[in-house]
Amino acid sequence: MDTPRTADRSTTGRDSSGTSALGDLLLSLVIVLAVTLPTWWLLGLPASHALLPVGGHLGLTAAALQGMRRAAVPRAFGPADRITLLRASMALPLLGLVPSGGELEPGVLWWAVVLASAALLLDAVDGKVARKTRTESDFGARLDMEVDAALLLLLSVLVWLTGKVGPWVILIGGMRYGFVAAGWVWPIFQRDLPPKVRRQTVCVVQGVALVACLAPVIPAGLATTIAGAALLLLTYSFAVDVRWLLRNSASPS
Repeated sequence: MDTPRTADRSTTGRDSSGTSALGDLLLSLVIVLAVTLPTWWLLGLPASHALLPVGGHLGLTAAALQGMRRAAVPRAFGPADRITLLRASMALPLLGLVPSGGELEPGVLWWAVVLASAALLLDAVDGKVARKTRTESDFGARLDMEVDAALLLLLSVLVWLTGKVGPWVILIGGMRYGFVAAGWVWPIFQRDLPPKVRRQTVCVVQGVALVACLAPVIPAGLATTIAGAALLLLTYSFAVDVRWLLRNSASPS
């Protein structure tokens, strides 16, 4: 299912080298380490937890380079793509909180709120930069979408680990991946959906709701209400798109 700006960027050919792309990815790894290592030292978390963000970055690197190889023309990261990489670099350190389970101290949660909020705010920037610099691309849209989806899944897991909300909150982050998995069984779900502001709005609401639930000042009852309302809204949005796909299943792709 589309997430923000999937329809905003059109394919554009840009001559570039793989070395430039690799340099951007290495710089984003430096940012991940620069955020992760001091964080773990200041918050008193085990240093081994830093391995998860690094591993997540290796996965991001592999996926990005594979996506570039599949592109119609050689290309490097554009200005908007670099912002998306920065978003990912701000979010990846949150992976190191997962092994802490339900032992997330208020200081840790506040830091998670800061990092997640920064990643969400930057989400409002990269699409505008792509349009302003006329560097829209299908690859950039895909990268943006995957970072959005991964961040929502990570935030939903962290909200569950706080103990404020039951495991059902993971549906917020997992629904998009379930939609993709459904496409492997029913090809109709692989069809392109018409661009809708609704999807973008709903995606933003999910991120804001999950970050709010992470905040230590939000009690369990209120967090459950916020997460439940966000999940209902997300379910409605998916249901609308599924209905559209089913009604247009006979139309050519």
